[in-house]
Amino acid sequence: METAEFRIPVLKETNTDYEVSSLDSLSQKGSNDSRSGWQYLKYLAAGIFFGIILVKSEVISWFRIQEMFRLQSFHMYGVIGSAVAVGIISVAIIKKFKIKTIYGDPVVFYSRPFSKGQIVGGLLFGFGWALTGACPGPLFAQIGAGTTVVIITLLSAIGGVWVYGWIREKLPH
Repeated sequence: METAEFRIPVLKETNTDYEVSSLDSLSQKGSNDSRSGWQYLKYLAAGIFFGIILVKSEVISWFRIQEMFRLQSFHMYGVIGSAVAVGIISVAIIKKFKIKTIYGDPVVFYSRPFSKGQIVGGLLFGFGWALTGACPGPLFAQIGAGTTVVIITLLSAIGGVWVYGWIREKLPH
């Protein structure tokens, strides 16, 4: 009598942190979303409003960014510190009152383990920000304000994201 070999399949744990799609995404698989593109003008309006705020607060100014990295002005530190304070207060309110998403789902905060890659990534981000005077959010506001040379920075950022996706499995996470 022959014995059959029985193997339990071992599933490789996959990091899916970066593979989450938006609930409002039109590209969701199996989505029966019948809304027209006009429904998404609210996001365009919010983006334009955010861009105006960035321009008026001068946080897209290359000179302001250089002042920050040279420790010559408090302006950018004040803006960033205000954003951090608003974020801390917002998270505390969400946790205290158990606020739900617009879809009625509970908001869940996950703790993340520390990784050496966060230091390396932060340094790369900071060096890029100091050299170009732009980070991902204000890039579009800078282009919209007429600083078209920033298109090169935008293309470089897209290239960096592509390279990261290509070598992501080999990096320490």
